[in-house]
Amino acid sequence: MWHEYLFRVLSILNYIVLIMIAIPVLLQVFYVLFAFVRKKTWKKSEVKGRVAYLIPAHNEESVIGKTVKDLMARQNYPKELYDVYVVAHNCTDRTAQIAREAGAKVLVLDDPDPAHRMALYPVKHGIDYLIGLEGEAAYDFVIRIDADNHVNADFTSLMNDAYQSGVQFARGYEGALNGTQNFYTKACALFYSFDSRFGSRVRERLGIAAHINGSGAMMSVALLKESGGFDCVSISEDAEYNFNRMLEGKKGHFVEDAIVYEDMPSSFQDTLNRNKRIGSGSMSLIKGKLLKMLGKFFTTGNFSFLEMFLTYSFNFLTILISIWIPLYYVYHFTYTALIASGTIAVSMMPVAYYRSMLFTTLIVAAAIVGGLFVLFGYGQAALLAVLDYKKLGAKKRRELVSAVLLFPVFLLLYAVTLCIGALSKPKWNKIATRSGNGDGDDANEDRGEDMRLSA
Repeated sequence: MWHEYLFRVLSILNYIVLIMIAIPVLLQVFYVLFAFVRKKTWKKSEVKGRVAYLIPAHNEESVIGKTVKDLMARQNYPKELYDVYVVAHNCTDRTAQIAREAGAKVLVLDDPDPAHRMALYPVKHGIDYLIGLEGEAAYDFVIRIDADNHVNADFTSLMNDAYQSGVQFARGYEGALNGTQNFYTKACALFYSFDSRFGSRVRERLGIAAHINGSGAMMSVALLKESGGFDCVSISEDAEYNFNRMLEGKKGHFVEDAIVYEDMPSSFQDTLNRNKRIGSGSMSLIKGKLLKMLGKFFTTGNFSFLEMFLTYSFNFLTILISIWIPLYYVYHFTYTALIASGTIAVSMMPVAYYRSMLFTTLIVAAAIVGGLFVLFGYGQAALLAVLDYKKLGAKKRRELVSAVLLFPVFLLLYAVTLCIGALSKPKWNKIATRSGNGDGDDANEDRGEDMRLSA
């Protein structure tokens, strides 16, 4: 009967979908299993480069002063060899004044174009200025952070060690300022730290290119000049810059002991808004760059390109996970149950076949979902809570217990909200931060770094 043919066709399509999902998931299994390899470190350098911190900021008067003062006072690095630059982007508050009083060098960017309400434009403006400096005013490398971020005291020194060892492009470890505030901040802290503690460490030890995205990215001035500045056009400007450099044959690195602490979303709405942007930016990046990554793998044999393709393809796969999987299995179980009960007559296969399939699928599905929950839910969350709890903003491991227990729920939430973003064009809404302030325009909401697979 026709419905039996339809069932067969949809079953085959579902097997294909499961394989598409399983391949990048298996890559993450590999990262978890090899997470205890020794981290990569760089030799301490006596040579000190000139460093520029670049902070894009839109109406960040509530946080910018503390961020600048923290950078100016706490870095274990010669004070005369680094400066903090704040790009005040369309500010209508005292961001520029407060940043200047805190010790930053302020660049004012007034850009009335509503399409430019994103971090890309102040970052591009600041980098164009910095790479244009010459002589004693010139810098060796730039570190980009957001207005509400803080870095550990050795951040500049560790990035300099990597730079003096030949690294032109690097990222640090993503930690959390407010990791113990509530369930959402705890879960987000665990989620974003996965790639730092597991994926990035293993990639660095195996010689696979790091995913340079988000706050704390180090870019050498020589590399920026070679690329003609910050050559990006999308809301996922950080990930796009990484893609551009990889496609040119450049390789990013991971400096694990250099930690950038970020404010995590503290409510469902904040999480939804952020993930909608991530999903939307991911789809834009996937359409323009991801297939080129796959092509580069086949022409060069460099596994870094395939790894990047598999990791970022998860953003597309969230659509299948959130839409295809639930719809298909509702159909599958309903159809086979109706046959097993005698409601629907069949002719291609005996009723016993469908009855057996119903129970077998239930058992296999329960085993797979249970296994994923244990490994990617409780397993990875528990490991992070035990190993890196201080980097997640916790003083004691028990502060993260609730997040570990509920982490599988957060992973489902994350996949669904990414799917929503991938199928929509989100607007830039205000995002609450740890201090209750912050703006989505140029704060830490342009998170192309979040387009990675952690579950």
